[in-house]
Amino acid sequence: MVGVGGIGTGTFFALKGNETLGREESRLGHFLDRRDYCKLHIIAHYIATLLRPDFLTLPVGRVGDDEIGRRLVKEMIETGFDTRFVKASPGHPTLYSFCFVYPDGSGGNLTTDDSACSTIDVSDLAEVEGEFNRFSGTGIALAAPEVPLEVRAGLLEIGRDHGFFNVATFSSEDVLTALEQGLIGKLDLLAMNRHEAATVARLNPEECSGKTIVESAARILTSHYPRLLISITLGGEGSWICEERGLIYRPAIPVDVSSTAGAGDAHLAGLIVGLSVGLSFEHAHELASLLASFKVTSPHTIHPGACREALRDFARQSRVSLSKEVIALLE
Repeated sequence: MVGVGGIGTGTFFALKGNETLGREESRLGHFLDRRDYCKLHIIAHYIATLLRPDFLTLPVGRVGDDEIGRRLVKEMIETGFDTRFVKASPGHPTLYSFCFVYPDGSGGNLTTDDSACSTIDVSDLAEVEGEFNRFSGTGIALAAPEVPLEVRAGLLEIGRDHGFFNVATFSSEDVLTALEQGLIGKLDLLAMNRHEAATVARLNPEECSGKTIVESAARILTSHYPRLLISITLGGEGSWICEERGLIYRPAIPVDVSSTAGAGDAHLAGLIVGLSVGLSFEHAHELASLLASFKVTSPHTIHPGACREALRDFARQSRVSLSKEVIALLE
């Protein structure tokens, strides 16, 4: 897998009160002892962990020439990433997010837009084109947020030219631009959360049911791209996939939630892992739901204990009935 997207870290802040933070509101809270990571790192971590040692996970990105950047690269190497194309960008800090968490476990984040990640450009992709040639027709190209949209577009273009399976997730701020520019047409799989899907459907996510949002977004996307695979996560309401047979729903696994931050990225990683080993989209969805539910039991955006054995144990303890296909993958 060759991927572009955010590589960085952040701080968690626990807010008092579950009411949504107002635009001009001040509120008390306290810092939490939690480890935060950015999107490409999160998704790629689970892929590398669940598919190692024979699967090449190759992030393309920038970190700052600072202590945080060096620590993140060291962690990626220890996880099994090939970090040849993760470079330090002098004069720019490593990407950093300020994550706020409500007492019910939900939350959001504010992310810097002048980090090392913002300095990556399309010319950086030329250095990795040899890997596209090497894995032509068999590789996966992943475009994740927190790097310039033109870089993600460039990766998807190269991926399409080399017969890669193209995957992307977009933020609510850039998903409509991606749709207008035709980037969605370069994809095999698009992953969204509730807010991103509502943005596509031009609906208010606070006023519509999850099912309404899913149906509306899927209808718009498939009217243009009928063969596109779509995944939409709704947090505690479960998740949906859309393929040529239509929409398929999976409820969330009931667990004690420590933090939902990073759950959507874990879900996408589960889909990629499942599809990589030949599972159907429906069975990959089963694995994705399991991995996302396992993730929310950890306070960190990457569950440090994630592995095949841990997922087997989690399914057993949660009394989740798994298909024989997913059981075989986790053996």
